This record gives sequence, C-alpha cells and structure tokens, in this order.
Amino acid sequence: MPEGDCTTYRAKYGTAVSESEAEALVTGICFKTGPPRITGVELEWLIHEPHRLHLPVSPARLEAAYAALRALPLHSLITVEPGGQLELSSLPAASLMECVSAVSADLSLVRDRLAALDLTLTGLGADPWRPPSRILHRPRYDAMERYLDRAGPAGRRMMCSTASVQICLDAGHEEPGPLGYGRRWRLAHLLGPVLVAAFANSPVQDGRSTGWRSTRQAVWASIDPGTSGAPSLDAEPRTAWARHALDAPVMFIRAGGDEEAPWTVPEGLTFRTWARSGGPRPPTRDDLDYHLTTLFPPVRPRGHLELRMVDAQPGEHGWIVPLAVTSALFDDPQAAETAYRALKPLAERACPPGAPAAPRSPLWLDAARHGLADPELREAAAACFAAAAEALPRTGASTEVQEAVAAYAERYVARGRCPADDLLDGHRDGHPYDHEHEKGILR
Repeated sequence: MPEGDCTTYRAKYGTAVSESEAEALVTGICFKTGPPRITGVELEWLIHEPHRLHLPVSPARLEAAYAALRALPLHSLITVEPGGQLELSSLPAASLMECVSAVSADLSLVRDRLAALDLTLTGLGADPWRPPSRILHRPRYDAMERYLDRAGPAGRRMMCSTASVQICLDAGHEEPGPLGYGRRWRLAHLLGPVLVAAFANSPVQDGRSTGWRSTRQAVWASIDPGTSGAPSLDAEPRTAWARHALDAPVMFIRAGGDEEAPWTVPEGLTFRTWARSGGPRPPTRDDLDYHLTTLFPPVRPRGHLELRMVDAQPGEHGWIVPLAVTSALFDDPQAAETAYRALKPLAERACPPGAPAAPRSPLWLDAARHGLADPELREAAAACFAAAAEALPRTGASTEVQEAVAAYAERYVARGRCPADDLLDGHRDGHPYDHEHEKGILR
C-alpha cells in the first residue's frame, strides 16, 4: 500500500492489527486480575402498560419514555435493546450492598417516571405474547439481524424479545485457589446451568407454553454457535478465550466514515482469517474491540466475568437474589470452595467429551427445559444456596437481602421449582401472567 494510501487508511479505519497482535491483545485484556471485590449488574426489562401486558407499546411512545428516563439523575447507564427492552447497567461497586443500594435507587426513579407515563417494567426472560419486532434501525442492528437470520428465526427473538439479569464479577486473583481466575472461570461455567434452572422465568411464547422453563435460554441455544458458544474449558482460560475469539465468525464489517452506510455481513469469515488475508480491508484494533462485543457466550470475559444466563426476574427487587447468591459464591473463599465441590459432579453433563459446548451441552439444555425438576440440578442448587446463605453475613449483606435469599430457597429451591412454574400454573388456569408473580420475593 503506497504511503499516501496508508495515511488515508489510518485516518478512516485506524491502524491495522495482525493475527499475532490480535491474539496478544485479547489475551491481555480478557482477564484482568486483582483482589475480587468489584460487583456489577446489568438489568434488562420488558416494557408494557400495567394490566395490558399483552398489548404492544408503540415505538413513538417508547421513544418518549426513553427520553424522559435519560433526563433522570441516575448512577446507572441506560441503554435500549433492539426490541425496545430497557437496560440499566450499574457502575462497578466495591461491595454487593453498594451495588444493590445504587441500582435500587435508580430503579425507583425509573419506575416512578414510567408510572407517570402509564408504563411499567416487566421482569420476564422472554415476552410471552408479542412477536419479535425491532424498533431500533441502525447499521449495527440491521447487520446483526442479517447475520443471525442465516441460522433461523431465533436470532430475532434474542434481539427483540428476551431480557436477563447479567451479573458482573472480578476475574479473580492471578494465583491459584478458590479466588484465582482459573477456578472462577470454571466455577462460572459449572454454576451457570444451576442459575438457569433456579431462576428460569420464561415458559411462554406467543401465548403458548413452549415446553421450556427458560425459553430465553432455549433461544440463545438456537442462534449461531460461533456467536453464542463457550470456549473449551480444558485449556488455560486466557489462551482458550483468545483462540475462541479469533476463530469466531465476524458478524459484520463496519462502513468507514458514513455512519448511515450499510455494513458488510461476510459469510464464513473468522477474525483470524480476516487478519491473515487482510480483505476486504485489514482489520484494526477498533474492529477487534467491536468483534468482541458480538460474542455472546454464557460467560463472557471482558476484563471481568459477565454471567449472562439468568432470566429477568419478577418483582421490583427479584434481581437482587441471583446477584446476591452469585456474588457470595464467588467472593467468599469458603463458599466458593463449597460450591465448587458441590458442582463438580455436574461436570460430566456440563461439558462431556464430543458434545457441544454451553449453552448447547446436555446439562445446559436440561436446565433450560426442566428447571429444578432435574434432581441433580436441584441438589446442586440446594447446596449452593445454603453456602451462599452462610456467606452473605460475612460479605456484609443486609438482613433484608439475607431473608430474601432464604425465602427464595424455601419457596423454590427446596421444592424443586422456579418462577416459571408459577407462570405455568397460571397459564394452565387461563392466566398466563399473574401480577402476584410480579411482586416477587422482596416486597
């Protein structure tokens, strides 16, 4: 490339990155180790009219609501998902209670503002009534839709009709042990299906029971595996993730300069192949960073660990229970060791040789379909909730949070149930969504 062309290229796209540079960058940024003490949460919500939850809210009305919410003095970042789901992303907090307090205050403001607009947040993992309909029409989402459509209709449902509780935790210590990043990485993948089962909350789609406790998880398991699959757990985590990221398909290539220009959606192009071939143009560091945002495994390393497998929860405070349980099991050394030992028997089903990786492995699919009706998952969940309950006082959790976890364990875990079972009971009685369900555990 002539010098003049190089200058133009850098101004338009940035400096090109080679295959070895890309692998080194991913290895360096995916697990940032240090004392595990930072917690965060990302909450996705469906938005409906109170008592008219089966009716769609118009895009114009949603846009007006988002504008009103963005004017609020919130600690959390507000973003909008392609189908109109609202997401609140907390700032990193030094403790569980700091995170709970900040996000609870933000949610109170959000709910009050939405109530004034005759709208409400609904905690469900998947919309039970409305077909997927995208309200955001931007080059990123246009290209993402074209890419995901190649694997079938699940991609559109994932984009437009699902909502989750995403729990963010420090990667861990550099050294081995219960709080080391290697152990925490493996613990996250073993605990993942237990969290899917215990908090499954999306058994209805298009007004009908789907046969899954977590239809949301079933949807994620149906999209392109190169985008949603987990890497091998047999290799060292940094190496495994870097290899996985470079070998994953490139979802799209952004247009340079013109933000409204359509993006290219290549077919069968991995980032590694792109870096080697340099076509249709050499990838840059910005392209690599963007590529990493298009990978959606159940556990995503982004410097910290992002656990993405929990359905959105009912009630104003239902999200606190999965956050509290997971934080306790990761950040208390005794609880982390207890949970790891309790979960090890699940490893054969979680990642058997020759089987697809999560979220398509047998255990992950059983968790999404059966919830805690699966005996092994129920036993593991009971052990993990007990370990978390013992650890929460040591981590500084409030009495209210401790009582919420205990109440959830009694109401669901001890009985081999999950919130989806409440919805299915109502669905069989002719009421697919009950406002009593939305009240949740914490009142």
